[in-house]
Amino acid sequence: MLRKKRKTETRSGNGLAKSPTGIAGLDEITNGGIPRGRPTLVCGGAGSGKTLFAIEFLVRGAVEFGEPGVFIAFEETADELAKNVRSLGFDLDKLSRQKKLAIDYVHVERCEILESGEYDLEGLFIRIAHAVKSIGAKRIVLDTVEALFAGLSNDFILRGELRRLFRWLKDEGLTAVITAERGVSTLTRQGLEEYVSDCVILLDHRVIDQMATRRMRVVKYRGTIHGTNEYPFLIDKQGFSVLPVTGLSLEHQATSARLSSGIPELDAMLGGKGYFRGSTVLITGTPGTGKTSMAAHFVDAACRRGERCSFLAFEESESQILRNMRSIGLDLGQWLKKGLLQIKASRPTLLGLEMHLVTVHQEIEQFRPRNVVIDPITDFEAVGSHGDAKTMLLRIVDFLKSRQITAVFTSLISEDTTPGAAEVGISSLIDTWLLLRNLEQAGERNRSLYILKSRGMPHSNQIREFVLTNHGARLIKVAIGPDGIVTGSSREALQAREKSNGIANEQSRQSRRRSLDHKHTALLARLKALQSEFDAEANAVMTDIEQEGLREKHAQAQRSRLVQSRTERSRRFTPVKDDGK
Repeated sequence: MLRKKRKTETRSGNGLAKSPTGIAGLDEITNGGIPRGRPTLVCGGAGSGKTLFAIEFLVRGAVEFGEPGVFIAFEETADELAKNVRSLGFDLDKLSRQKKLAIDYVHVERCEILESGEYDLEGLFIRIAHAVKSIGAKRIVLDTVEALFAGLSNDFILRGELRRLFRWLKDEGLTAVITAERGVSTLTRQGLEEYVSDCVILLDHRVIDQMATRRMRVVKYRGTIHGTNEYPFLIDKQGFSVLPVTGLSLEHQATSARLSSGIPELDAMLGGKGYFRGSTVLITGTPGTGKTSMAAHFVDAACRRGERCSFLAFEESESQILRNMRSIGLDLGQWLKKGLLQIKASRPTLLGLEMHLVTVHQEIEQFRPRNVVIDPITDFEAVGSHGDAKTMLLRIVDFLKSRQITAVFTSLISEDTTPGAAEVGISSLIDTWLLLRNLEQAGERNRSLYILKSRGMPHSNQIREFVLTNHGARLIKVAIGPDGIVTGSSREALQAREKSNGIANEQSRQSRRRSLDHKHTALLARLKALQSEFDAEANAVMTDIEQEGLREKHAQAQRSRLVQSRTERSRRFTPVKDDGK
């Protein structure tokens, strides 16, 4: 796939002019491209991609950077080259008609070299100069240099002509890519080209544990800094692409935005708001604990928000995933039809780790999802060591974080594995870590969940029972029995007993309250009777007091009348005294 025309020249920090190749990832590794006006050696074994690299360098230059190019072929004709790269979307015939590309096949026979005596490249220089002038070429490819010197046995002449060839290309100011076959103990068969080239790129197609992988390394680059690691690259229908992931730094932005896990009870355990956007979530669990189901809830919630989601599955086909999720009430098929969900299912052994890495990179670049699920990551260890798988995951996490993509990984552990021990190698890469376990109690197995860690947010430290129903997943508070937590039917039985005991206790409390009410009523009745008795007695006493008062008043009155009566009688019978006469 070709892109629109872009800037044709870049410069490194020290001012070295560079020609961008247009090959995805390579310009990042080389900090702008290969040296402008200088020769670059591309070496590698058979099938490593040397010719395709060179073709794409010319095609990208002509289409995207407006720099016509010349391809000098010593092994394949123009028709053969055109047919070989047509499947990649490169139309060499069209570019030739547009004077953007010139292909010149130089037929070299060993017998002719032996018969000609001394070897001289003057004729080749004239031929190249004519091709360059015919289209105003800025770029040139020589494929391969061994074919040019195939019949030359004199090392002194060979080395002299090689130096002369590279010097001529420099003097002409052509940005050159020269391909060469790899030697036994040297980068090339002659062992000289790598020393006279300003830039050397090594392509490697190796097989490790029956898995083929492609890797690239910039062996040297005069006058500028460059990536020196081995980088995985891929050759597919999009052409040649490199993923320079080891150059990524910890510069991604962290946001406080939150998004739902798809399970309300889990969101509540995560501070009530769910995961951080752009974070990395790991769901670890033993077989059958519901790891994929939990990831599917996250996918469903993301699609309901109108966000794209990419589901990379390595154990189940797309059809199987859709069927299985329908059994728990999730219809993921609707999101496929709306273009919000993309499911890519393949066996992990289909590609090596590097190819999986580049494939993930390409899928994300093409689909542009906001969320990614990889189910499971442990399958990567089937195509590489634990250390290689960890390195790959580090690269994937860095790539996703740099684009603010929320990632959910699932990981399988065995029943006898200590929680968290199996993933200790990648724990530093994970922001939120959920652990699912099977608990065996009373002759049955039940799922449980707890949050091992969740950076940057308050989260629950409690265990929840994880239940899959016809209407989705639920998290239920576990019951606490005499021997610890209780789940499943044991939890229901304990809750039933607790409910029964609660009812009995309530009945006992109600009975005691009724007895107390009766006593209170009886007390009130007794108080009322005593009050009546008191009132009657008080009335009687008051009556007696009143009567005594009346009697006293009556007696007093009688005494007063008696005294008065006596006084009157005394006055009536008293004699008159005689005055003595």
